Amino acid sequence: MSDLCDFGLIGLAVMGENLALNVESRGYRVAVFNRTTEKVDEFIAERAKGKKFVGCHSIEQMVQSLQRPRKIMMLVKAGPAVDELIRQLTPLLDAGDVIIDGGNTHFADTERRTKEVEAQGLLFIGAGVSGGEEGALKGPSLMPGGSRAGWPLIQPIFQAIAAKVGPQHDIPCCEWVGPRGAGHYVKMVHNGIEYGDMQLICEAYLLLQQIAGLSADELYETFDNWNRGELESYLIEITRDIFSVKDDLADGYLVDQILDVAGAKGTGKWMSQLALDLGVPSTLVTSAVYARCLSAMKEGRVRASQDLPGPPAAELAAGIVGHDRAGFVEAVRQALYASKICSYAQGFVQLQAAAQEFDWNLDYGACALLWRGGCIIRARFLDRIQEAFHDQPDLENLLLAPYFRQAVQTAQESWRRVVGAAVQLGIATPAFSTALAYFDGYRSARSPANLLQAQRDYFGAHTYQRTDRGGTYHTEWIARRRTPK
Repeated sequence: MSDLCDFGLIGLAVMGENLALNVESRGYRVAVFNRTTEKVDEFIAERAKGKKFVGCHSIEQMVQSLQRPRKIMMLVKAGPAVDELIRQLTPLLDAGDVIIDGGNTHFADTERRTKEVEAQGLLFIGAGVSGGEEGALKGPSLMPGGSRAGWPLIQPIFQAIAAKVGPQHDIPCCEWVGPRGAGHYVKMVHNGIEYGDMQLICEAYLLLQQIAGLSADELYETFDNWNRGELESYLIEITRDIFSVKDDLADGYLVDQILDVAGAKGTGKWMSQLALDLGVPSTLVTSAVYARCLSAMKEGRVRASQDLPGPPAAELAAGIVGHDRAGFVEAVRQALYASKICSYAQGFVQLQAAAQEFDWNLDYGACALLWRGGCIIRARFLDRIQEAFHDQPDLENLLLAPYFRQAVQTAQESWRRVVGAAVQLGIATPAFSTALAYFDGYRSARSPANLLQAQRDYFGAHTYQRTDRGGTYHTEWIARRRTPK
C-alpha cells in the first residue's frame, strides 16, 4: 500500500479540521497544512492522533505527500489569501491535478480562477460548503463547480463525506453544479435564502411574543409543533431548542439576555447586489440584510423608542387576538410558510437569471436536493421544490407550481391578517411585508410602472412603449401639458 495521501487540505481552523477528520473517517489518508505550523503539530498530536494523517510544515511537503492526480482543498479566508495559495501551488503541481476552494468565495473570483488555473494545465473546483462546523465533521451539503474534468476525480471523496438523505440514507447531498463559478453562486443563493428564513422566523417570534403574549415555554411548544408539519426544518428545530435554554447568569431564559444586534458575513449582501445587477427582485434577502443593518443601530433605536411613540400596542393586541390566541398562532404559522415559499421562489428566479447570464446549464431540482441535508436551510419542503422542477424544468416561478400555488392560496387570508396586525400595532415585520408585497406585485397583471415610464420620459426623454401598438415613443410633455390655473 502506498504511503502517499489521497487528499490534501490547507487551513486548520475548526471547519478545516472537521472536514479533514470527515475525509479520513471515510477511509482516506489525508495530508494537512496550515500557515501557522504549530497548528499542524497540535492537530496531529490531539484530534488526529492515531489516525491516517500526515502533518506538513510546507506546501512543498504537502504536494510531495500526495498521490497523483493530486487533490488539494483550501479552507482559508476568501480573498487575496486564496490567490496567494494558488500562486504558490501551481508551480509545484502537474497537469491534471485539482485545486479546490471550499471557502465562502465570491463567484466572480471563482470564474476568474478557473480560467487562470486551467490555462496552466491544472483543474480548479469552487465548492460551496454548507452546514457549519458540525456539518463539516458529520456530513455537509457540498456544491462543487468549476473544471468539469475535475469532478470524477473528487466525486468519490466528496460524495462519501456529504450528508446523506433518502429512505435508506444513501443519497449524498453533493452533485456537480456547473462550470466555473456556478457552485459558489448556488452556495451564495443558499446563504441568501438562509438570511430570509432567519429573518422571517425572528419576525414570527416577535409577533407571537408581543401580540399573542407567548412565554418561552409556549414558544418552545409552538415551534416544536411547527417542526412536525410542513415547516419542518433545521432552523425551526434550533429555534425551538433556543427557547428551552435557561440563563445560568440571571433568572429566565438566555435568549432574552442576548443583545439584539445581528452580525453578517457578506454573502446575503452579495446576493442582493447581484440580484440588482441581473434585474431580478430578490426582495426577501435584501429586507433581511437591511434588518440586520438596522439592528446594529442599537443606540439610535433606543433613543428613537423614546421620541417616536407608536400606537397603544397592548390595547390593540388584545383586540386583535381576542379569545382566540391559538387561531392567531396558526395565522402566524401560515404567514411564515407563505413568506418562506416566496423567499425560495425568489432564490430560484435569481439562479435562473444567473444561469442565462453566465452560460451555466443548472439543474434546479438537483440544486434543491443538495440542500435537503447537511446545510442550514435543510427543510422538508425542498422535496416539493425538486418535484416542481422535475415536472416542469422550465418553471418560471415556484409560485406557479400547483403545490405552492395552493399553499399560498390557503395561507393568503392569514398572511394578510398577520401583516395587517403588525402594521396596526407598529411592529416592524419587513420580511413578512416584503414577501406579501412580492406576491401581490407578481400576481398583478398591471402595475403602476406605466406612470413611472411617463415620468422618465417627461424629465429625461427615456421613451416608452404602448399597450395598443408596437414601437417606441417619446412625447413632448411640456408642450402638451395643461397649465395649472
